[in-house]
Amino acid sequence: MDAYQELMTTLALVMGVGWASGINLYAAMAVLGFTGMSGHLDLPPDLQVLENPLLIGTACFMYVVEFFADKTPGIDTAWDTMHTFIRIPAGALLAAGAVGDVTPALQIGAGLLGGSFATGSHFTKASSRVLINTSPEPFSNWGASITEDLLVFGGLWAMLNHPWLFVAGMIVFILLVIWLLPKIWRLMRAVFSRIGRWLGLVKEPPESSSSEAPS
Repeated sequence: MDAYQELMTTLALVMGVGWASGINLYAAMAVLGFTGMSGHLDLPPDLQVLENPLLIGTACFMYVVEFFADKTPGIDTAWDTMHTFIRIPAGALLAAGAVGDVTPALQIGAGLLGGSFATGSHFTKASSRVLINTSPEPFSNWGASITEDLLVFGGLWAMLNHPWLFVAGMIVFILLVIWLLPKIWRLMRAVFSRIGRWLGLVKEPPESSSSEAPS
């Protein structure tokens, strides 16, 4: 493996573990553990702990739990809220470990990059689920959850087999998040404001009169 290919493979791994952790941390851990244990991927020393069968089993168990929690309207939002404090730090730690035994400065930089990708993917997922849950039918929720699962597995496959293509996809992801998150945030504010008015927590804005009363 030449230096450029090795650099691209490492960059894809740093981006990939951060991005995937923000959507489905347990799937990412299980996939990396399986591929490392089976010999299909030489994990960096700091990530070889993922090959431990106990850790793989735990990740698979938590993936099953998340599989059902993520497809239940309301519970999925509570699950995402709780995992804000799990997915983002874990994505940063996995990304820092992905660069191998290098200088601390490079590990910190990789951790910041991976944590940023984890933050972007997590908040895009969580905020879009809040909007989807305003729909009374459950099918859009199930469809979004299954699509996210397939996206994570497909993205990890591309990360391992086509790092150049995966890095290009991550650049598109960054641009999409920059464009999408402000729009999702405005929609969420409108939804929360409407819920607040229904509950009497937010006052209705005063209506402006169309014409002045005659004197």
